[in-house]
Amino acid sequence: MGLTINQASVVYPAADGRPPVEALSRIDLAIDNDDFVVALGASGCGKSTLLNLIAGFLSPTSGEILLDGHRVQGPGADRAVVFQKHALLPWLNVIDNVAFGLKLQGGAEKARYEMAGRFIALLGLDGFQNSPVYKLSGGMQQRVGIARALTCDPKVLLMDEPLGALDALTREKAQELILRIWSETHKSVFFITHSVEEALFMGTKLIVMSPRPGRIAHRFDLSFSRQFLAGQSARQVKASPEFIRLREQVLEIIFADEEDAA
Repeated sequence: MGLTINQASVVYPAADGRPPVEALSRIDLAIDNDDFVVALGASGCGKSTLLNLIAGFLSPTSGEILLDGHRVQGPGADRAVVFQKHALLPWLNVIDNVAFGLKLQGGAEKARYEMAGRFIALLGLDGFQNSPVYKLSGGMQQRVGIARALTCDPKVLLMDEPLGALDALTREKAQELILRIWSETHKSVFFITHSVEEALFMGTKLIVMSPRPGRIAHRFDLSFSRQFLAGQSARQVKASPEFIRLREQVLEIIFADEEDAA
């Protein structure tokens, strides 16, 4: 059934003499099984607020969020979050970090290490199981964070600018890796980015959000990620006339929104 957001709004209450802030207004969004939904928009448009609603860290002021027909009423193991700052535990090695969520769930030691080992291999981290995470590069640390999220077998993977701190080359390689992982695991993904090129390349659906109060102003169905997974190189996909045309269209939308908000 997937995840459904029905008319969800968020209003932060007045504080310190300031009036209430309407962060999100009447969001409708369906994330079906195997969707890769990317949210894009100017800073302050409510992307992270929307992710926090799906994660259960926030409750909507009005409206509802349903996962497989059940109302989301707080965090749960059926949703996992990968943050830009991966929030690893520096005193643990790679495999203990990856298995940590299963440990919290009370999983048996043998089973949780077997599951962790599977995703360590899938993320290309074989040979680093016993390495302290603080000795790894930023790109490898982000892989550990993704492996940890996948190990808990969530229905929905939430990613809040997970590649924003990486250098350009590492970021492109990470984009390709995440798409291959998504294709193999068939998870639903909600992914936030500030990069138009990244959004177009990775998503099957793109939502462009307006400045505060955040609304979904534009929606696009995309095929570029599937073209890559079908065998085209990332460079071929990103150099295609359709990709360039759509990139310029989305950039125009975002620049116009930023000018209106100024």
